[in-house]
Amino acid sequence: MTRKSPSIGPIIFFSLAFVLGAYFTFAAVQGGYGVFRRVEVEAETAALNAQRDELKTEVLRMTNLTRRLSDDYLDLDLLDERARDVLGSIRSDEIVIR
Repeated sequence: MTRKSPSIGPIIFFSLAFVLGAYFTFAAVQGGYGVFRRVEVEAETAALNAQRDELKTEVLRMTNLTRRLSDDYLDLDLLDERARDVLGSIRSDEIVIR
């Protein structure tokens, strides 16, 4: 009886297949285009969208204030409020609470 030793070819083949599979799995999860990077990009996108919405609200508020102080439409209450704020003055019938 001759005993045949196991050939090394299948061992090398399966080892190489395992290493390649592990590499591509790691790249798919943590690589530059992997799952974790996608989650980071989506979180960053959500944060930037929220910041954009805040800035849009601020722009609309400033546009409204600018229009209310323009020559075409003058809001006297707003003008009075801004002048008092800038000059730091109050009327004699007002009480200041700080």
